[in-house]
Amino acid sequence: MPLPTTITPPSLCPAPIFPPNHPHFPPRNQFPPRPIFHRPRMATLSGFIAGSQLVGSSGSGGGGGDNEARTLIEYVGGGGVDVGDDLVLLIHHLQYACKKIAALVASPFNSTLGKHTGFAAGAGSSAGGSGRDAPKPLDIVSNEIILSSLRSSGKVAVVASEEDDTPTWIRDDGPFVVVTDPLDGSRNIDASIPTGTIFGIYRRLEELDHLRTEEKALLNSLQTGTRLVASGYVLYSSATIFCASFGSGTHAFTLDHSTGDFILTHPSLKIPSRGQIYSVNDARYFDWPDGLRLYIDTVRQGKGRYPKKYSARYICSLVADFHRTLLYGGVTMNPRDHLRLVYEANPLSFLVEQAGGKGSNGKNRILSIQPVKLHQRLPLFLGSYEDMEELESYGDVQQKVNPGYEV
Repeated sequence: MPLPTTITPPSLCPAPIFPPNHPHFPPRNQFPPRPIFHRPRMATLSGFIAGSQLVGSSGSGGGGGDNEARTLIEYVGGGGVDVGDDLVLLIHHLQYACKKIAALVASPFNSTLGKHTGFAAGAGSSAGGSGRDAPKPLDIVSNEIILSSLRSSGKVAVVASEEDDTPTWIRDDGPFVVVTDPLDGSRNIDASIPTGTIFGIYRRLEELDHLRTEEKALLNSLQTGTRLVASGYVLYSSATIFCASFGSGTHAFTLDHSTGDFILTHPSLKIPSRGQIYSVNDARYFDWPDGLRLYIDTVRQGKGRYPKKYSARYICSLVADFHRTLLYGGVTMNPRDHLRLVYEANPLSFLVEQAGGKGSNGKNRILSIQPVKLHQRLPLFLGSYEDMEELESYGDVQQKVNPGYEV
């Protein structure tokens, strides 16, 4: 077929589908505004995540029709619990930060983050970390994302982060104190293993307002877990899940990527009173005390109080292991002085207690322990109430030696 001898003038060419400056998407302002409340039901993935658990009026608190998607902000704003305007605004900024971290973790470019930002593994604040626990580039960036969002909320007096040596004082009139592990399990990201953000929220202790900034920042951050107003974690995995308690049960919200909202999918979570799974690094079996070894040997043979053999499931990502335990029951544990009381043990113990379970250091209730140092470490056992009672009955379950690996 002969080639054409003339070229169609540009003025006669059909217009492109998208404007030249936006080759993939139309400008954001061309989309109609999305309603926040009473949105129509959509056939989105969130409607299938929990089946009948996607709640409307049938869920705790009620509001809207059956199966109507209720967002995290709608829930805390009175649709499920009424936590007050200040805390709603704080949660709004916190969930925004976690969406940014979720996108960052899932980005194909996160492995090169250190090269582009100038961070080297282990650079930056030590925050009590060394070796495998030294801050990674994603830890540092996630920390900055959360700090920036909490600062923008105008509702936070001080933030204490696992990635910082000392708390950061933000404003004198902020009503809340936030403690956080910005990105737990980050050293597993290159293997695409689930990670998470952990947080706890306290009220500012007004009786300390007369103290120097450094002193009141530290003392506000060292409150016992019994004083928590709210706590939660965000799991970054095949789904992004925001699980939180505001003192009236534990509830999980799943991120709907089609709307950008966290949707209530697991209202009033209750951990089974007994599970059939234990989660621990049992490669350290020979470093354990006799009591812990006897407990594990007993339950995995089906000779414990529950006459079924237990299985081991261990991800080595605290948020992921805890999330599975919360849903299916059993025990997740780290028997050595490794996990931090302020940033990890207290927030997760608050959650598991609100779900009907128990958090312990092997001897004492976690929430009753008074922190004495910001980065204080301790053994941590979390799980089903009956499983935890049986575990503690063995007495000697805290690992006291750490041969062959760093604290």
